[in-house]
Amino acid sequence: MSFPAYLVTGPRVGLSHYRPADGPEFTARARESRDLHAPWLFPPTTPEEYEPYAARLAGGEGRAGFLVRERATGALAGFVNINNINNIVLGAFRCGALGYGAFAHAAGRGLLGEALDLVLAHAFAPPEDGGLGLHRLEANIQPGNAASLALVRGRGFRLEGFSPDFLHVAGAWRDHERWAVTADMCATPRPAGPATGSFA
Repeated sequence: MSFPAYLVTGPRVGLSHYRPADGPEFTARARESRDLHAPWLFPPTTPEEYEPYAARLAGGEGRAGFLVRERATGALAGFVNINNINNIVLGAFRCGALGYGAFAHAAGRGLLGEALDLVLAHAFAPPEDGGLGLHRLEANIQPGNAASLALVRGRGFRLEGFSPDFLHVAGAWRDHERWAVTADMCATPRPAGPATGSFA
């Protein structure tokens, strides 16, 4: 399979948009990662699930989806998506909600942290520079998901609160912690170092 041109690159990863051609690799990686992802997230594991999932993220107004590839091989390492339940909210709010995951073979190597840095820079860049022009990004995380909590802490997110029964996940309403970062926070230098989390 040919690999798409990267939208942006870091030292080890590049970001590309979702494509139908990525379905076989994405779903195979998702199946391999079930033990890593459960019970926190459930990306599509079949072509029938992947097709509408990717279509929503590939160019839909109000959503932005990014596949994370290892630059050395082109292999999919994970994904980072921006949405706000149904849409990125613009106007005076300019906020999106993050969903992300590393695949099992890439977990624990700091690749998703590098990818999330790239996504934050793109999300907060003004539209005239090719960015999304957002002011704020949120990550709603179940309290037991230690890897995801470490990932956002490593990116400078702040804890803003606790939401009981916030999202319906794996057949039940689950409590979530609300973490967020704003454009001005990302403009503030933070200590260097790899991300300590691997998935959310």
